[in-house]
Amino acid sequence: MRRADQQPSRRAFLGTAGAVVAVGGAAGCDAHSQSHAASDTSQAQAQAHAQAQSTPADTSVPPTGRYQAGVIVPQPAQPNLLAVVADIDDEAAVGPLLAELGKTVLALTAGTEPRLLGLAPGDLTITVGVGPGVVRKASAAGAASTNNTDASANANAALPGSADLPQFSREEIVPQARGGDLLIQLCAGDTLVLPVAAAALLDQAGARVTERWRQSARRGPNTPVAPGRAAPRNLLGFIDGIIGPTTTAEQQSDLWLAGPAPVAGGTIAVVRRMELDLTRFAALSVPEQEAVFGRRRATGVPLSGGTIASNPDLGAKTPDGRYLIPADAHARRAHANVVGVGLMLRRSYSIDDPKPGLLFISFQNDLHTFTATLTHMDDSDALLAFTTTTASATFLILPGFDAEHALGSTLFG
Repeated sequence: MRRADQQPSRRAFLGTAGAVVAVGGAAGCDAHSQSHAASDTSQAQAQAHAQAQSTPADTSVPPTGRYQAGVIVPQPAQPNLLAVVADIDDEAAVGPLLAELGKTVLALTAGTEPRLLGLAPGDLTITVGVGPGVVRKASAAGAASTNNTDASANANAALPGSADLPQFSREEIVPQARGGDLLIQLCAGDTLVLPVAAAALLDQAGARVTERWRQSARRGPNTPVAPGRAAPRNLLGFIDGIIGPTTTAEQQSDLWLAGPAPVAGGTIAVVRRMELDLTRFAALSVPEQEAVFGRRRATGVPLSGGTIASNPDLGAKTPDGRYLIPADAHARRAHANVVGVGLMLRRSYSIDDPKPGLLFISFQNDLHTFTATLTHMDDSDALLAFTTTTASATFLILPGFDAEHALGSTLFG
């Protein structure tokens, strides 16, 4: 968190229009996930295609409930995203700040906020998270208010979301683009509404927050994966984010936090901006590109066969004993069963500013799921050779809220 005397001028703060955030192989405002079905019929594919194209941009998405919108809803995802990362002043009362932001979210998504300047919100979703320093502050406040012993306070300080994201290789990150106290993720079908809604939220926060960076991004065309599910193509030409927690049971197991009570209904987000070396990747032959990913470029089908929704068969070999999915293929190195972790839900978007790449956002209920996966990839994942991470942060996505239960009230009630 940052003190007020370190903040730039109000005009410089509100006038920032666009700036910068990263792969395990994808990311975005969309639930891309794994199907356990052995096959997809042509009828199911047709149904998936129809559903993937059927969500109009003027259909509102309820912002209230047990979980915040913008994680598993809507499906398919809106085509446009704006992520804003900011610091919160050390002297600011975080609870009232979050409550005000929640009220502004309700007004923006309802279309009743004057600062929306007459724009229709349509399918706008706004998802708010807080950084590890804020979670630790909430833990300390909770321990003090209940007169916990030192041991209890230390336990409370270990709330999910209180751990910082470590550094990894292949990172070129300036201090301004590492970490942060506040994440505001905005997604919509109408790209015009995103900066306007962001400006309203930042205006509501006022001098209590200082923007670090922001990143605009967009989804590629949807490709049907299974009934009700679709995944976009990325700038490398491959279908992105096919595997993740699909069923309610998987989401309860790997996505949503069941407790402790202050964070129940939340999740842990990892946000990383990544540059892609498109020129060097394009110089590879199509079979060489497919060997990097472990999937067919045109269809998304694993090199082991099946359909796009098939789980890659990592044991499948050619007659001469070579793995169909190479040992260093991304589909193998990042596979949850290989790493020994749960599934990540990835909502990724493509970017071309400041350089072509990906905005990678993963959601999981244990930060170890991400860190263990990237550590395993770091050893020999062929895809990482074409990436450079230029921004990195982790946030606790706050539990859901409504008009009676303020945003952040479970942490700062």
